[in-house]
Amino acid sequence: MERELAGRTALVTGGAKGIGRAVCLQLARAGANVAVNYRGSQKAAEETLAAVREAGADGLVVQADVSQPEEVERLVAEVEQALGPVDVLVNNAGVFEYVPHEETTFDSWKRMLDNNLTSAFLTTWAVKDGMIERGFGRIVNVTSVAGLRPRPRCIPYAVSKAGLVSLTKSTAEAFGPHDVRVNAVAPGLIETEMVHEIADDRLAAGIAATPLRRIGTPEDVAELVMFLVSERSSFVTGQTYVASGGRVTLP
Repeated sequence: MERELAGRTALVTGGAKGIGRAVCLQLARAGANVAVNYRGSQKAAEETLAAVREAGADGLVVQADVSQPEEVERLVAEVEQALGPVDVLVNNAGVFEYVPHEETTFDSWKRMLDNNLTSAFLTTWAVKDGMIERGFGRIVNVTSVAGLRPRPRCIPYAVSKAGLVSLTKSTAEAFGPHDVRVNAVAPGLIETEMVHEIADDRLAAGIAATPLRRIGTPEDVAELVMFLVSERSSFVTGQTYVASGGRVTLP
């Protein structure tokens, strides 16, 4: 299983840092050639690409705002020209705002939906037809525990992440007959830049409410993503796997 993705091409949106970087490295270690997408963190993306190559895989860095249709079209074209058709897509790009409803505006609503949900739709639609034609595809959407339970201080974010869960279920059923599997991971508190936007007291309370009594690591999530794109999960599609240290559970 160590190099089971040899000869495959993977695209990771928001791959420069945090969970995205950890996913890129896991895919590279499994033998995939990895396209590292980023929007503004060029230096971090190049560092991730260097690590991918150190792991023995080929790859490239592509700047694109995946909430914009024309940029997604360009992104996928560049990846396919350099590395070949996309076999594995990890929709990881996203943004976060932690604000009460009194401060939530239409602009913040649109920003969350565009960056967290529409982006996944656009990238999925850009690669799905090729996957279906070839009879192979693995898609993982990075959602959040915020999409699984009420989040009154980040309503647009929670709605966007809940939408990813629904997108996962519906596309899994639509694409399943063609051996294109779609699953999601829902991280809880993970040691990334995003988690540091939470106030210290709320972060401490979250850790205290986590049965494993710690924040997760990007590698914790990347291991789960790797499982879902591997043949170890060959009979799994349409599912959302929670990585929250036990803080949030599904029935």
